[in-house]
Amino acid sequence: MLRSLGASDPRFKTLEFQPGMNLLVADTTPSSANTDSRNGAGKSSAIELLHFLLGARADRHMATRKALKDITFQLFMDWRDAPWLEVRRRGSNPNVVSLNPDVSTQEAGQLSLGPAQVPLQTWNRLLEANLFGLRGDHPHVSGRVLLSFYMRRVANNAFNEPIRVHSRQAEVEATTNLAYLLGLDWKLASQYREIAAREAARQQLKKAINDPVWGRIVGNSADLRGQITLAEARVARLEEQIKAFRVVPEYENLKNRADEIARRIRSLSNQDVADKRNLEDIEAAIREEKDVDVRYLEPVYQELGVILPGQVRQRYEDVRLFHESIIRNRRRYLSEEAAAIRERLAARKNERERLGSEQAQVLRQLNEGGALEALTTLQRVYAEEQASLDALQNRLAAAQTLESSARQIAAMRLELEDRMTADLEERQAIISEATLLFDQFAKELYGEERGGYLAINAGRSSLKISPRIDSDDSRGIGNMAIFCFDLTVAVVAHRHGRGPDFIVHDSHLFDGVDDRQLRAALELANYVAVTEDMQYIATINSDDLDKAINRGYDPDGKLLRTRLTDAYSDGGLFGFRF
Repeated sequence: MLRSLGASDPRFKTLEFQPGMNLLVADTTPSSANTDSRNGAGKSSAIELLHFLLGARADRHMATRKALKDITFQLFMDWRDAPWLEVRRRGSNPNVVSLNPDVSTQEAGQLSLGPAQVPLQTWNRLLEANLFGLRGDHPHVSGRVLLSFYMRRVANNAFNEPIRVHSRQAEVEATTNLAYLLGLDWKLASQYREIAAREAARQQLKKAINDPVWGRIVGNSADLRGQITLAEARVARLEEQIKAFRVVPEYENLKNRADEIARRIRSLSNQDVADKRNLEDIEAAIREEKDVDVRYLEPVYQELGVILPGQVRQRYEDVRLFHESIIRNRRRYLSEEAAAIRERLAARKNERERLGSEQAQVLRQLNEGGALEALTTLQRVYAEEQASLDALQNRLAAAQTLESSARQIAAMRLELEDRMTADLEERQAIISEATLLFDQFAKELYGEERGGYLAINAGRSSLKISPRIDSDDSRGIGNMAIFCFDLTVAVVAHRHGRGPDFIVHDSHLFDGVDDRQLRAALELANYVAVTEDMQYIATINSDDLDKAINRGYDPDGKLLRTRLTDAYSDGGLFGFRF
């Protein structure tokens, strides 16, 4: 049970709790203006602080606000194998919790006296073990979620419906945790989460296929099969090339020799062109060469003989012989030059034939194989094509899985639904206990004419838990369905050692509730707390309490000594406004 809630700030109004019924009342004051509101008195803040001291995350929690973060809040509570336990936590250092005595050593069979600083995670593990009996691995069942069913938070919209403690909570998460408290197979109930996760993944992939960009990540099986066929053919061709590939020794030398031969053959051809042109010119000159015509000399010399008799005439025969020798020498020179060109042409022809044979041999060797670098490149291309083929095959597998996943998920749902139904039939005694309790509580509020029922059955997407009171669906009756459901879960869990012995309700639960049902609810809570050896804590506005009193409710011995008011300066829980 919870014993007291306090703080290091002296302005804070300490709340002392007792076994059984505890009502924290918020009053109006005679000086209150019409604009004053008890919504700022601190009723919901008290529940928020209890959550803070019982391991709630500090993200955006009110205890971490600037005005409060340096205040150390304190909770005294009962604890197994200890006379009491003092819990301290401060908003400026929310990840550390002070425990006195150090109950974290209980697992080792000892209890250390004196305060100890433990990490928040350790404190939550201790709460799970000691309040809910959760030890070891318990995936999808959380002590923090379970506590939220015992202390619903208006900030989380926890009063919208019975089975959820915050507005965005998935039904499968809520019912898995409720299954634990009610004594059902929570592990089986949690398997709906896996199916839900697969369905969510399937829907995302299905959307991706229709996206022009992301669709290429998966694709459809028909297109992928065609791409795989082409990729397999490319891989096969490369594999055959690699098998037939032969590495030629001295590959680079052979390649360089082949290039050198080609250059030499081109050079020889160019030289032949020049020599052939020269040979044609020489042969033409030889054909045109004639004996020298010296007949013109004689008339010339005759004329000279008149003028220069004797001497000139003696030289005539020498001149003629000189001219004949020039012609003979020129013919001989041209013939020798033509012969030399023909020899060069013949020699180059022979050299070309030899180089051609050598070139053919080198090219044959090159064509029969390749260099090691070429083989390495070929193998790299093969590896890339094989990786591409593997990727296509993986995409095909994903596409086929996606295309068949709808059927698989449907089959899994049916199988799990059958298993859940069979398990619920085996646990009918447990379900009957909870159902009868809920019906009893509903009749205490509304009489025999309005029955309450608690339906528990296997659904397609989660375990279905449906608490309901026959009504016109008014807000007040809906809140009372939550009230009866919370009492039912708390009693069943406490009886079987799966939950704590306290339950806390915010005054928002009583909004819109008829005066008679409000009185009946307070009396029922008191009855349950006494008969089940539990503690019931509720915050309530004084005018709502007055309505219940006018209907015959006796609050004697059930009201906390501390009362909150709507006085602006110091009437609230904290003793100051912030």
